[in-house]
Amino acid sequence: MSATSNKIEMRKLGDSGVEVSVITFGAWAIGGWMWGGAEEKDAIEAIHASIEHGATSIDTAAVYGYGRSEEIVGKALVGKRDKVQILTKYGLRWDSKDGEHFFDWEQEGERKEIYRNARKKSIIEECENSLRRLKTDYIDLYQCHWRDHTTPVEETMEAMVELIKQGKIRAAGVSNFTSEDIEAARKICPIASNQPPYSMVLRDIEKTVLPYCRENNIGTIVYSPLQRGLLTGKFSPEVQFKAGDHRANQVHFQKENIKRVNTMLEKVKPVADRHQATLGQIVIAWTIAQPGITSALVGARDAAQTIENIKAAHIKLTAADLKEIDNAIATLELVPV
Repeated sequence: MSATSNKIEMRKLGDSGVEVSVITFGAWAIGGWMWGGAEEKDAIEAIHASIEHGATSIDTAAVYGYGRSEEIVGKALVGKRDKVQILTKYGLRWDSKDGEHFFDWEQEGERKEIYRNARKKSIIEECENSLRRLKTDYIDLYQCHWRDHTTPVEETMEAMVELIKQGKIRAAGVSNFTSEDIEAARKICPIASNQPPYSMVLRDIEKTVLPYCRENNIGTIVYSPLQRGLLTGKFSPEVQFKAGDHRANQVHFQKENIKRVNTMLEKVKPVADRHQATLGQIVIAWTIAQPGITSALVGARDAAQTIENIKAAHIKLTAADLKEIDNAIATLELVPV
């Protein structure tokens, strides 16, 4: 891979006026929640490296680490607010039991009940808490983390309209929404983007949601493009995860599936070798080259990992490269669990 500059491509989120870097720094893991912990110093250095190397969009959520991720992002962005785009999410509450019960999570002996709550009153409260933790007076993109089926989507979007009018958020986004949910939301408030899961081994959005967003000029910021690290090719079928790491129970991380994914990645390796890149970098480059994908959200726990990820934005895959990769993906058949 040739020498790179510290600028990477920025892409528009619909007509919102918000632009995001093609690689967005994902701050889920630095909150420690479901990932087995993270060092704050390393996390702050990772965010600084992201900004310095051109990935100026930072995505977090109130629920990540029960506020800790936002607090770390806030500390990291002191004096740098004008250089970045802050993307955060609302609608998952661990501190109240209103709304729709989502799941329970126990970590380090502490058990929390997580509720989907997208009621207007809750959103306004969450926004104030996020602004405080993030040490800012506005959020560039405020996203509904998950649809709360106990609250009409119209009520949720009314809160977005109000927050935009108040200047507390620049644009409204959604995450994990169906095309029907997005359509309903758009009738009340313009939707800048959707944030669904997407990777070489999880391509469900290509059926309906992604085409809908493309047709309606809605950005798509995908999470887990590396399938939580699996597509780096660094995982052995014998991997043992730390306590509190959610990947231990994921279907993709079952022994036979790790074997099969690694076999597929061996077929992608010649492309990586030609570009003098890692498998992870090629996977990210493939992701942001897919039609309709605005940005790939990639997490990192330290500066070195961040810099390696961002190099993917400078890889220009040819049509032949993309065909070779797609042919490799077509050979993969995962075992359901």
